[in-house]
Amino acid sequence: MHRSLWTMLAAVALPSALAAQGTAPVTHIRNATVITVTNGTLTETDLLLRGGKIAAIGKGLATPGGATVIDATGKYVMPGIVDPHSHLMSDAINEGSLSVTSMTRIQDVLNPTSAGIYRAAAGGVTMINILHGSANTIGGQSATVKLKPGKTAAEMLVPGAPPGIKFALGENVTRKSSNVQAGQQRRYPFTRMGQAEVLRDAFVRAQDYRAEWSDYRAKVAKGTRGLVPPRTDLELEPLVEVIEGKRLVHAHSYRADEMLMLINMADEFGFTIKTLQHGLEGYKIASEIAKHGAGLSTFADSWSYKIEAYDAIPHNAAILVRHGVLTTINSDSDERIRRLNIDAAKQMKYGGLSENEALRLITINGAIQVGLEDRTGSIEVGKDADVAIWTAHPLSVYARVETTFADGEVTFDRQRDLAMREEIAKQRAELERAEPNRGPASGGAGAAGGRGRPGTATMENDR
Repeated sequence: MHRSLWTMLAAVALPSALAAQGTAPVTHIRNATVITVTNGTLTETDLLLRGGKIAAIGKGLATPGGATVIDATGKYVMPGIVDPHSHLMSDAINEGSLSVTSMTRIQDVLNPTSAGIYRAAAGGVTMINILHGSANTIGGQSATVKLKPGKTAAEMLVPGAPPGIKFALGENVTRKSSNVQAGQQRRYPFTRMGQAEVLRDAFVRAQDYRAEWSDYRAKVAKGTRGLVPPRTDLELEPLVEVIEGKRLVHAHSYRADEMLMLINMADEFGFTIKTLQHGLEGYKIASEIAKHGAGLSTFADSWSYKIEAYDAIPHNAAILVRHGVLTTINSDSDERIRRLNIDAAKQMKYGGLSENEALRLITINGAIQVGLEDRTGSIEVGKDADVAIWTAHPLSVYARVETTFADGEVTFDRQRDLAMREEIAKQRAELERAEPNRGPASGGAGAAGGRGRPGTATMENDR
């Protein structure tokens, strides 16, 4: 099948089919092994999902009238996976024209038809933190979404989620591998020294801006008349929120020295970094990260793909956990996001984490890093009904997801998926029979070099 056709069907046909099914007001999952993450593992246990929440947990729960019943005997239920660093759904990643682009917002360019939404849900993922790219010292504002195929972008945004912003350090910002065209000037900064200056300059300006508004509000409160309010600065407003602890900082970083620089900068301006993203050399300064109070979200075992990743080790996450750092495993990839359960399992080999510690790396710890631990990340009564049913223990390479729920809505169901594959095959056959897609009867220029369908060569060149 041509790639564009598969993308169309996966992004439109599959989610539309799910949406057409509707959502049951109540779901009763029976007789499962329930991995709560925060309160142990419960055998032969029921879950009741009602109104988008986990309504009850226990053995032999009564089935409410009209509920959908799922027999999960021999299966496992765990919290939905949280990915703290994703670019899924983003039709634009980097606004790389300036060193500081804090005024830009990822939520303005979300693509709700991305095929990756459905594929991630098929891997048990329910919530992601969508970050701006790493082309800027201070990038754009992030967006936290629940993955719900067939829904609009606005419907997937998590109401009340703490706002975040992306910072970045190192080679992606300095762009040493980029060629400057003749007549163009290289964008500042070009060194890590320059990055530190950009950060300090931005926060000094934010402090001055904050003081200007504070002075204005104080005068208004005293009844002073005839005042002109300061000009609203969309670049500095988010940085004032950072200083005041109202916006979470997620900072792309690799090397220990640059992470220490940012920690010292944050201490200087009185805020705490929420999450150091990637942080492949975090193990070198684990105690300092813990002292500052930052978390760290890293890869399971990706390293040596560029110079600043040469000192990475697969034991990074385990060492950070042992030093008391709130640690997670992230994808940073529309493909790896489908296998985060296996990435978590690797941490049992690389550092000896327990099963529960490994599972925390992709569930409750991620919820804490985006400020939503009171709502998701573990199976507890009253939390959002973000859960997935697995055929085996989620840390097993043989496990696959049967059903995923986000806010109690079915976002992936394997049986429906298998049925829809047959429908896709029928749609493909119908499309191939259509007149514009038929091959030439014999020879001729339309044979596109013998590829079988007219125009194929042009499509190949356009991809």
